[in-house]
Amino acid sequence: MTSVLIVGAGPTGLTLACDLARRGVAVRIIEKTPEFPRSSRAKGPNPRSLEVLEDLGVVDEVMASGSGPLVMRKYRGGQPIADTHPHQGSGPTPDAPYDQGRLIPQWRLEEILRDRLTGYGVSVELGTELTRLTQEDTGVVATIADGRRIEARYLVGCDGGHSAVRKLLGVPFAGRTAEEQVMVCGDVELDGLDRGIWHQWFDEDGAVMLCPIPGTRSGWWFQAGPERDDEGRVVEPSRESFQRLLDRHARIPGLRLTDATLMSTYRVNERMADRYRVGRVFLAGDAAHVHSVAGGLGMNTGIQDAFNLGWKLALVVTGRAGPGLLDSYEEERLPVAAWTLDITSDRQRAVLEAIKEPGGGLDVVATPETTTLGLGYRWSSLSRERDARDGRLRAGDRAPDAPCRDAATGAPTRLFEVFAGPHFTLLGFGPGTAAALRETVEKHGDVVRAYSVDAGPEGLLDDRGHARSAYGTTEDSLVLIRPDDYVGLTAPADGARAVLDYLDGLGR
Repeated sequence: MTSVLIVGAGPTGLTLACDLARRGVAVRIIEKTPEFPRSSRAKGPNPRSLEVLEDLGVVDEVMASGSGPLVMRKYRGGQPIADTHPHQGSGPTPDAPYDQGRLIPQWRLEEILRDRLTGYGVSVELGTELTRLTQEDTGVVATIADGRRIEARYLVGCDGGHSAVRKLLGVPFAGRTAEEQVMVCGDVELDGLDRGIWHQWFDEDGAVMLCPIPGTRSGWWFQAGPERDDEGRVVEPSRESFQRLLDRHARIPGLRLTDATLMSTYRVNERMADRYRVGRVFLAGDAAHVHSVAGGLGMNTGIQDAFNLGWKLALVVTGRAGPGLLDSYEEERLPVAAWTLDITSDRQRAVLEAIKEPGGGLDVVATPETTTLGLGYRWSSLSRERDARDGRLRAGDRAPDAPCRDAATGAPTRLFEVFAGPHFTLLGFGPGTAAALRETVEKHGDVVRAYSVDAGPEGLLDDRGHARSAYGTTEDSLVLIRPDDYVGLTAPADGARAVLDYLDGLGR
């Protein structure tokens, strides 16, 4: 019996598999398609997902394989009328090293995650379609289309908006399909356009958008309002229909599409599951929620679902936490999905209004909210304040980064480097925390790494004050960081008991 079976090998499933595998959890991941898709689909990770990918050890490859956000050139009547950079003037800060998302085709991101997973000795099992599942007291039995059975202690459905797992569980997927909001999209090949620009033609009778796909010589993401026949019905997308749309709006003689693949008709769906857990089975990513593409939060919400669930499953299956810890997954992530549906619906309306005006375009979706750096879990049962002070970071908030130095060697380091990996992190600001750090390591050193900050020859030096500034602390105090890099607990310097009670009581 494997510990966790993951159904679906997109970014959500692969993120979860990597996180579990690096924690030593026996994991299998199955995918019904016979070969890995070459779809570009999602345009890339946002700043919070880049932080997740850094923790998983793959962000350097992602950054090298992608590009930063591009200048958006807007046209009217075939003529360029405005260039806009949605992130102009922004930059990384000591507490947030990624201020912009990264453009990278989904297939390349999946390749990077699969390579990392292979390094842990786990491979995606292709051509393996789930057709039935049953639950027992000690696990789940998954039946495959060819009759094989896979037994697992837990199963996670990361199998997309048409999730077989969700359907087999009978979980409702309530919401709406906006039939009036239709788009055709695909990957196309063409030469003759500046590849440093995201070209956007908006006219009264429709729109075409072309964004260059990083890592390709002539590949582009194609999105457009659909062509319709004489009776108003949407024309099935094809290279020819894409060419007609391009000719109508771009009006550039000789600009020809040499290929078009992965074409589809997209209607805005806004739906979410009312439960993320049924017994030993969980839903994550598009299997649990779908929404407008405005804001680029689909893949990112799935990656962040997986990062929330991974450490909890690992602690439970290794016996370091009680099974009740798994209830916090739905408690924390379902409200985030509801927020995501709201914000993407709002951004979709903003785009539809903006493109009616000359110079308006997709840049209206680039708001601070869509970085998801501000999302947290203050409402969670895992967020506990024992040292609430005005101006300081709260339990449930994202744990910020900060540049520091190793107190013993003087070498530069960052809090994110300290946090990275399958463990809790206890920061002790000031010498008054020494006893609490020591007691915590003595009892929970297998799951916690403890670091003093500005407290002597070992630990970390906050010589520029960035860490204290980010965490809002001027007095000696303790901050316990969860494995998914959110603040779990704040406590006074002598709060060892609060830290031990938190760790002892996980899921119990």
